[in-house]
Amino acid sequence: MQWKGVIPALTTAFRDDLSVDHDFVARHAAWLVDNGCSGLVALGSLGEGATLTEAEKLAVLKTLVKAVGQRVPVVAGISSLSTADAVRLAGMAAEHGCRGLMVLPPYVYSTDGREMKTHVAAILRATNLSCMLYNNPIAYKTDFLPAQIAELAAEHANLHAVKESSADIRRVTALRALIADRLQILVGVDDLIVEGIAAGAVGWIAGLVNAFPRESIALFQSAQRGINEETSRLYSWFLPLLRLDTLPKFVQMIKLAQTAVGMGNLRVRPPRLELEGEELRQTQEVIQHALAHRPQ
Repeated sequence: MQWKGVIPALTTAFRDDLSVDHDFVARHAAWLVDNGCSGLVALGSLGEGATLTEAEKLAVLKTLVKAVGQRVPVVAGISSLSTADAVRLAGMAAEHGCRGLMVLPPYVYSTDGREMKTHVAAILRATNLSCMLYNNPIAYKTDFLPAQIAELAAEHANLHAVKESSADIRRVTALRALIADRLQILVGVDDLIVEGIAAGAVGWIAGLVNAFPRESIALFQSAQRGINEETSRLYSWFLPLLRLDTLPKFVQMIKLAQTAVGMGNLRVRPPRLELEGEELRQTQEVIQHALAHRPQ
């Protein structure tokens, strides 16, 4: 498992009856890999993992492994209401061919560092797979501080990476100062990727890549070469789209972008509803402006 490069946080496609559209999931995954993505993360926030049953989650993993598992690693997002359910899913993800796990805090209940560390540690102990901790205090209200992440890394040899989504670029430099190269640091906020790479991040768990893989790969590689005129020009074009990933209805907005490029549909599972009214119009305006000025 190589925690580097552009790794999409996959959306989950649904049919008219809101069952999982496995045919499209496979086709979408292959398209992303064909365009240069170095892995795939399923069942996360963008994948509407909280709305999927355990059986549906396992079926999605099976579909992805069959579609691209020999080409790139498939990573399972591990989160649930209880620690026991998360531990069970972690074990079954390995059985279904996943090569890595993205370990999330539990849904709903989120409190002090002792409880959150115990939850994550139980998942790490339950698997031999390479693991990435997902730190997203904005969404999950659990904030793994750099010192706490360093402590987890010291105690668990299979913790190899962290997806840093605090939106604070100082976290990247703080982690590197504490643990050097012990963990690979991946940016989890779309509109912070250039700054994150400059600070030492080596990967991007990306959202808008679901609709714009070529541009995502180009931006990532350009930023790795250094912030220059090419990077600035591409980033300036991409930023209005990338900021959609930071808004409360990011799932609906990214699926709208996928639809605009012919790689998806608008369907989401309640409690989410499709965009409408002024919110829909504004999002369409951002996407259409980007498409009209799409770089060659």
